[in-house]
Amino acid sequence: MHKPQLYALAAALGWAALGGAPHALAQSKTKVKTKTKTEKAAATATDWAVNYAGTITQEDLRKHLTVLASDAYEGRETGEKGQKMAADYLAKQFAALGLTGPVQNSDSPYLQHFTLERNHWAAEQMKLQIGKQQYKLLQDYFISSDSPFSQETTLQPVFVGYGIEQDAYNDYAGLDVKGKDLIVLAGEPTKDGKPMLSTDGKPSKWGLDTRAKSALATQKGARSVFFINPDAEKFAQNLARFMPYLNQPRMGFPGKAQVQSPRAATYFISTAAGYELLGSNAEGVAKYQAAVAAAGKPVKASFKPAKVVVRSPRKTETFATENVMGYLEGTDKKDEVLVLSAHYDHLGIRDGKVYNGADDDGSGTVSVLELAEAFGKAKAEGHGPRRSILFLAVTGEEKGLFGSEFYTDNPVFPLAQTIADLNLDMVGRTDDNHKPGDQYVCLVGSDKLSSELHAISEDMNKKYTQLELDYRYNDPKDPERVYYRSDHYNFARHKIPVIFYTTGDHADYHQLTDDVEKIEFPLMEKRGRLVFHTAWELANRDNRPVVDSNKP
Repeated sequence: MHKPQLYALAAALGWAALGGAPHALAQSKTKVKTKTKTEKAAATATDWAVNYAGTITQEDLRKHLTVLASDAYEGRETGEKGQKMAADYLAKQFAALGLTGPVQNSDSPYLQHFTLERNHWAAEQMKLQIGKQQYKLLQDYFISSDSPFSQETTLQPVFVGYGIEQDAYNDYAGLDVKGKDLIVLAGEPTKDGKPMLSTDGKPSKWGLDTRAKSALATQKGARSVFFINPDAEKFAQNLARFMPYLNQPRMGFPGKAQVQSPRAATYFISTAAGYELLGSNAEGVAKYQAAVAAAGKPVKASFKPAKVVVRSPRKTETFATENVMGYLEGTDKKDEVLVLSAHYDHLGIRDGKVYNGADDDGSGTVSVLELAEAFGKAKAEGHGPRRSILFLAVTGEEKGLFGSEFYTDNPVFPLAQTIADLNLDMVGRTDDNHKPGDQYVCLVGSDKLSSELHAISEDMNKKYTQLELDYRYNDPKDPERVYYRSDHYNFARHKIPVIFYTTGDHADYHQLTDDVEKIEFPLMEKRGRLVFHTAWELANRDNRPVVDSNKP
């Protein structure tokens, strides 16, 4: 309906309700209570939160992200040139915004340096030999886990068929494999082209990938597993798929043992090497598979596995990296600190190609810059927050949340005085669970430690931004375990209330295609303003959010 028609209809209905006479309107007008001076002042008071939230703009977000997610920054991998460039850019931006650097005893008060170590396979020392034939790493085989064989070791592996244990089908029946080295066929037994152990004709967990088999072998106490894929083309495809990750170093803090799930060493060897290891050939393996299909259960194999000589050492080196922070001092509650965080590192260069990480987490990083600008402007104009705010850009998230772990283990401000952490990681896109145009953001952790923080977040959204708040990743049963996978968690484990803002995975997650051109800046602007309003309330209210929950 056209607006003028709507107004005419409203006027007609209004007069009819009042008896159709302008005189009735005049009479009702005299009954309106005159507002007091206090009420008039309250009605006309400026909502400074709205004023400064308006400084968070898609234009500024785009300006910063176009720099940080450009090829020149080489994917910002922790410890590498691009990450150092990004740290310098962020430090200069914080300084330009009037924030102070709070780090003591550093070459720059904006940089918190720390040391990590990286270790990777010592490729030139690697060895896998069957008989007299030596095989090449990342050509004939690859390793997807730790290996206990840092020194040359001769193994006599045991063949355990498909390595499956399900109901009456048990490849481990009568076998004690504790401490032993196993040979396992990839895939699962089929009959008439259909998986024997499936209830719906689709591949079961045993046929989809090797994780279930590896976990079972570990449970049985096996020391290592050698997976053989009788399909040479599939082995080549898997090698190509995992190649970018196999070349990446593992990182950790020097001298600190990394907590990892115990797992049998897992080797994937080529089809030709697998036949040598089994002392057989394609015909022999096909015959075994056919016998299993005919019997509908594991059968005794005639293979006589050969001995294999392995050596899989790793080499370690240390390097420096840094968190970047800017500090805005509060007024009457300045000893209490609110943290606004994001990680600025990404995956770097792989196979000569730059992974720019525009959404992961360039989007969160530039949002923190915009939040810093908004609060900095508020303070410069006499409306600064009561509590202090630490704008924290951390490194090492992609490698294991190392930057936030280092900060929370070595805080610049006491954790006891840290009231909350609002963390942004991937806030620039629409995920696979929503359709284009959906005005939403996913929130994780808001109620895990503080029901009050959750209520504040809900109220601020209702009052200012009206986004759909999606809590799917906050579910304790979330299979992705998102609550534990970004930097907020290192604050949460210290019982500091957190909210993690994200938009979920999409097809470009950790891909070369995570570029600026795909960022939805208007929606990102709105999400940033929600974080601002929540932060404004937290920084200015009388009491810090109470810690009254302990939810998983």
